[in-house]
Parts: sequence; C-alpha cells; structure tokens
Amino acid sequence: MKTYKFYKDSNGWFVDLPESNFSKMELEMVAGADTFCDVLAQGENEIYVTLSDTPFEGCEVLQFTNLGKLEGFEFGSGAWYFLNEYQGISYCMEMWLCDVTKYVFGDFPNRIYFK
Repeated sequence: MKTYKFYKDSNGWFVDLPESNFSKMELEMVAGADTFCDVLAQGENEIYVTLSDTPFEGCEVLQFTNLGKLEGFEFGSGAWYFLNEYQGISYCMEMWLCDVTKYVFGDFPNRIYFK
C-alpha cells in the first residue's frame, strides 16, 4: 500500500513518480483514467490516492477486465479496468491503465484497491 500524487495541468492528468525513468507522456492518465481522476478530485487539480493490490480499511476497488493496447495510440500494452461504483454512486466506468501500473504493482493485478 502506497500513496501517490496525481496532478492536473493544461495537458491533463499525470501521476507523479519522480523516482522513475518514465517521461511525462508515459505518466499521463488517458482513456477513462483521466475521467476517473476527475471523479476523485472533485474539482481540484491535485489528489493523493492510496493504492494497493490487497484490500484495506475504507478502500474502493477497480476490477481488471482484460489486457489490451489502445487502438491508434502507442502507449504500450496496458490493461482495462472497471469501476462499478465509488462512494456508493454507480459509475460503470471503464478505464485503460498503462504499463506504469506494472511499475507500481509488478504486474496488472486482478483488483486495485484505492482510497
């Protein structure tokens, strides 16, 4: 379990991983992950999200659906996840998470727990 900073600038949402060798473009939230950040941020331009591949108190969950590239983009292999609900509100939202997820978790976990 670790807390990560996400921030929004004029180009979109990004995860802040200063210890990594990823370019800023590789850290961008796209294909639903940006919308997910908007939901979490509730109008703010910076959020801190605790992520884990094991459940923890008060967490919500993203469910792995399948591996897959984004059509027409060169963002790497990535994986699709589904957010059924957040804070009791139904979202039924799909999002694509890039290979940075493998950097954070070591692989694409079946469930990503967050708060």
